Order: sequence, then structure tokens, then C-alpha cells
Amino acid sequence: MIALLRGELAYKSIDHVIIDTGGVGYRLFIPLSTFYALPDTGQVRLLVHTHVREDALLLFGFFTAAEKEMFATLINISGIGPKLALNILSHIPVVELQTAVLAGDIKRLSTLPGIGKKTAERLVLELKDKIGPAGVPAGSQPPTAQSPGRGQSDPLADVISALVNLGYKDAQARKILETMEIAHATPMEEILKGALKVLAR
Repeated sequence: MIALLRGELAYKSIDHVIIDTGGVGYRLFIPLSTFYALPDTGQVRLLVHTHVREDALLLFGFFTAAEKEMFATLINISGIGPKLALNILSHIPVVELQTAVLAGDIKRLSTLPGIGKKTAERLVLELKDKIGPAGVPAGSQPPTAQSPGRGQSDPLADVISALVNLGYKDAQARKILETMEIAHATPMEEILKGALKVLAR
């Protein structure tokens, strides 16, 4: 089982990266928090959760131990698979998720993509005894990466595609972008970050 990878960042996108380790490229699916924490190039180190299915072996990478452990906890909850767990971690820091669960804040949890009221209630019920001082260690939110990538041919289209992949409706994504003030040549990553902040309100 792969638990950690260190190597050259060969490819980086909002939902996965490829790390070149000794000439072998490993694809790891990542949450947005890890995406922002990583540089655009160079040596990187990610904690890895290896997910084995009958038809595939999938790797999920995380910048912090708190993210990795919360991911492992989430996918053990009925109805929450790896994709939904990544979506959750992409839209709420681990510490804030812990706080919402311990406070029974169904309203806050229901704002997360793919999480309705029933799933939010299940999160509170099943996570409450597993997190906190004796559960997943509280960690600070990973630092935001500087100097996001440039040269996107159509950053707005890329942002819409990214939001749709994260579970939002196409029309919803377009409407959010219409309400934002976007300066010329703003990198795609910055536009996406701003859109996610608006959607989280």
C-alpha cells in the first residue's frame, strides 16, 4: 500500500496531479485545498490514501495528515464515496468541518456540494464520536500557493468546467461568474477560488 510519495510534479490540475518518482508517474486525485498548497513545478511530497476497488486501484493525495485522515473517515460513512469525500474537503477546511459536526450545524454542512439535509444529519451522527481531541487531529488550513499557473486560453470556460466537475450546475456556475468582477488576464485558479468563495456564502 502506498502511503507517501515524493518526486517531481509532472502535471497539476484542479482535481489530480501526476508525480514522477524515479521515472514512474503516479496519478493522485486531490482536493482543492491541496491544489492551492502545491507549487506549479518542482519537488513535492504528498500523503497518500490507496483505495482498492474490484476494477481499479486509485490514489488520493493530501498536503496534510488532517486531510488524509478526515478523507479516510468520510469514506467509511454510508453513502459517501471517494469523489464526494474529495468534494467535501475541497469546500470546507478540516477544522471548520470538525467544528460544524461537533456543533451539529446541519445548515452549514448542507451547503456543501452533493450534501443534502439527510446526508448532513448522517455526517453529524456518524462523525461526532470520531473527531475532536480524540479523533482526527485538528490542523491548520494548508498555505495557499503563490503564483498560480498562467496561459489559459479560455480561463472562464475552464472555471465553468471545473465547477461542473465539482458538482455544481452549469447554469449556476455561469451565473456566479456574471456577478464577479474579473480583471483581464486573471489566472484561472484565482477566478475559481473567487467563485468558490461566492458559492460558499
